[in-house]
Amino acid sequence: MLTFDFDRLGVRPGMRAIDIGSGNGRHAYELLRRGADVVAFDQSADDMAEVETMFAALRSEGEVPEGAAARVEVGDALALPYPDDAFDIVVLSEILEHIPDDGKAIAEAVRILRPGGVAAVSVPRWLPEKLCWALSDEYHEVEGGHVRVYRADELAAKLTRAGLTVAHRDHAHALHAPYWWLKCAVGVDNADHPLVRGYHRLLVWDMMSAPPLTRLLDRALNPLIGKSVALYLTKDEVTVGAP
Repeated sequence: MLTFDFDRLGVRPGMRAIDIGSGNGRHAYELLRRGADVVAFDQSADDMAEVETMFAALRSEGEVPEGAAARVEVGDALALPYPDDAFDIVVLSEILEHIPDDGKAIAEAVRILRPGGVAAVSVPRWLPEKLCWALSDEYHEVEGGHVRVYRADELAAKLTRAGLTVAHRDHAHALHAPYWWLKCAVGVDNADHPLVRGYHRLLVWDMMSAPPLTRLLDRALNPLIGKSVALYLTKDEVTVGAP
């Protein structure tokens, strides 16, 4: 389940890419499949161990182009262990809403992106997220949970101040918004509720089969209730002689 359009990102073999807050690695896998040299970066050692295993599986299944490379790194998004301008592509998917000092995380991500490089940033969209917060305190009042709800313009302004230019804005995962509203309404830990269980089966079927009807429905509903807002940005070129 990808949040970003990787054709829009312009991923090419040999590009240096990092997925910050990689989690289960879904975007890192797609970067690798497209031939990039990928770092999956996350604070969870357990998650990164699983991602490393999946990288090996992709290689054994012949899904990795010749010359592409991938590795995992465990660390802190507020202190990335890379030099300035180290990557051509930086991905930050559904991570900034978890970080109290989001400005520092953004600054670090921009620092390691080369001038002219591409960033892809997504967070939960304001309206679907506000409904989740209204329906359930459990949804966000957990350790490591969401600490803020973004408006898209607010996020874009923070990224612009950090030295990025917004090239495109999109929405994704409309079919997932009702699932989270259901979970919040019946209890986020109540996975056995028949409505939640039934809707989850629908989502799994949709992800595995990608039937035309649900894909069309998802695209049609994304402008209205897309669960995530996705921003595509470029890092401003540094003018020679500028301070």
